[in-house]
Amino acid sequence: MTVTGSTLVITGTSPSASPSSSPSSSPSASPAAARRAAGRAPGPYRRLFALPGTRGFTAGNLVARLPMGMFGVSAVMMIAGQRGSYALAGAVTATGLAATAVVAPLTARLIDRHGQARIAVPATLIAVLGSLSLVACVRSGAPAWTLFASYAATATTPNIGGMSRARWTHLLRDSPAAHHTAMSFEQAADELCFMLGPVLAAFLCGVLFPEAGTLAGAVLLLTGMLVFTSCRATQPPVSAAPRRGSPLRALGPLLPLFLVTGVVFGSMEVASIAHLDAQGLGAASGLVLAVQAAGSCAAGLLYGTVRARSLRACVCALALAMTLPWAAAATGSVTALAGALLLAGMATAPAMVTAMAQVQARTPEGRLNEGMTLAVTAVFAGIAVGAASAGRVVEDAGPVAAYAVPAAAALIALAIALTSRSIRRPSDRSRVVRTTAGHDPQ
Repeated sequence: MTVTGSTLVITGTSPSASPSSSPSSSPSASPAAARRAAGRAPGPYRRLFALPGTRGFTAGNLVARLPMGMFGVSAVMMIAGQRGSYALAGAVTATGLAATAVVAPLTARLIDRHGQARIAVPATLIAVLGSLSLVACVRSGAPAWTLFASYAATATTPNIGGMSRARWTHLLRDSPAAHHTAMSFEQAADELCFMLGPVLAAFLCGVLFPEAGTLAGAVLLLTGMLVFTSCRATQPPVSAAPRRGSPLRALGPLLPLFLVTGVVFGSMEVASIAHLDAQGLGAASGLVLAVQAAGSCAAGLLYGTVRARSLRACVCALALAMTLPWAAAATGSVTALAGALLLAGMATAPAMVTAMAQVQARTPEGRLNEGMTLAVTAVFAGIAVGAASAGRVVEDAGPVAAYAVPAAAALIALAIALTSRSIRRPSDRSRVVRTTAGHDPQ
């Protein structure tokens, strides 16, 4: 492995190397020595974080990303606890999601145009002030409309995961295999933060006071963003060239794919919570859902150590895995359900990593953060649709039947992947994702 400037280049033995340089032709290169040398070779993640500056921005990224899994739960517990209305709490958080769908792509466009540090810090300050305003309005008994306005202000929160992926893409633009490892790490980080965030929020709100989760999330977000943006050496350069092409148009059928995948996530969560609650095991729902997230986190890290698979293969595996919780729920066994959710979670990370790689390959030059934010926004919209759909099925047909929603959504995702020609064959303008020379990442 060599480091040239800010770009990681992984080198190996050239096919045209002379026989004298080959380990097999050396008298001292015994099989045992070769095994010992392989054991000392750094793994892909160790090589990844050997790059200067990567540990710093990753640390800030993880600290700032953790609150993404905290704010929703914290807001619901705070508003419901102080105002006594889950309906109001749900409406406020839904308004925040709707505002994010509008504001987040605009914030990402500004970041691409003016640079991460210049835009992300003031955008984060606005979001933090919105969180503090929400706390003040809840505690002071302010009118309900102030809660909606305060939480809507948090929509300016930058897509920290997208900015981190943009940095990896810049650093590893000449190393597709290392780029694949980095994207797998980012997906695992997403799963880890969304697994730990709600647990931490519930603990703080329940043990300390109802506003503790929101306040802690605001502090973590601002601290992490300041650390992240202070790592200027790894920040992607801002190009003064005119920006051509629309990310919305370039991504094509990928956005519906992300939307349907979000439906899988949202409906699976609601179905599992309702199913366990019907069995009198509602307190265990967090632990069971954490098993699913842990499976996705582990699969994401493992996926980063192997060659990337085609998106069709990954979505096919996802469609098959999403039938397992439905079958397990029918048995009534919590152990079987936890095992099925573990396998289902393991199928989500490869699909997300591979789909996000296509987003990065298709997004026009200079608009990468905007493209990734559009994908994430589509996922969040799908989560909202999936949660509402599964909730309706729970009321009409019971919690076991609600597992048909994620299974059906996964089949729709598979149909999109199989029938869309543009998904099967990425544009030749793809900048990054080629796992081997001449290999189509599909």
